[in-house]
Amino acid sequence: MKSVDLNSDLGESFGAYKIGNDENVLPFISSANIACGYHAGDHNVMMKTVELAKSLGVSIGAHPGFPDLGGFGRRDMNVSPDEVYNLVAYQVGAIQGVANVHQATVYHVKPHGALYNKASKDAAIAKAIANAIYAVNPDLVLYGLAGSELVKAGRACGLTVAEEVFADRTYQQDGTLTPRTEPNAMIHDADEAVERVIRMITEGKVTAVNGSDISIQADTICVHGDEPEALLFVRKLRERIEENGIEIKRVGVNASV
Repeated sequence: MKSVDLNSDLGESFGAYKIGNDENVLPFISSANIACGYHAGDHNVMMKTVELAKSLGVSIGAHPGFPDLGGFGRRDMNVSPDEVYNLVAYQVGAIQGVANVHQATVYHVKPHGALYNKASKDAAIAKAIANAIYAVNPDLVLYGLAGSELVKAGRACGLTVAEEVFADRTYQQDGTLTPRTEPNAMIHDADEAVERVIRMITEGKVTAVNGSDISIQADTICVHGDEPEALLFVRKLRERIEENGIEIKRVGVNASV
């Protein structure tokens, strides 16, 4: 039986600001990428989200980003590989500390936003991220854009890697995501997005914005929890995946979640 992980970026509220629909999205996913306080989230939200994910049997992951609260971590920053190493190690360590309080386990790490995109193309930044994760805990799974430099760096340093695809984003011919600044970056038709995902899982193909088919490996699928229609979309996506005889479970386990 084919299987796939279904992940979402959660825990992105902070202070008095409510972002996303975590409580409702969590029951439909197998893995949660929890913000670590740099691009979003805070100590209170991290505690609550880890506790909730554990109670629902959802795999817990760190979601480190650039220290850019005002830009939600989506603005590029000119930082050295050494600084990237340090900020990733710091944030992964923070979520592990919270997990320890709840007798929970952190299973994976997925960089956020601009850091994720930068690591997809920049080999030095990708290596810094992978090495930081390995230094904190070599058993953690690294989530990276399918076919990217981040995936290559993770494998090179000995990490287990999950190649990630996006349900609601379009792709360029080189396999990178269309920048959010482009008008065609997002797919707003839920049915279209779902069918694209099914094809990525079953055929290993996706149609790029120029109309060409590109090969893609789909170990884990990202559904954005901060989008307005996130709940309806993730419910429909899960139903269609299971209708196609595909099992939903976190990376690296045999049991369903």
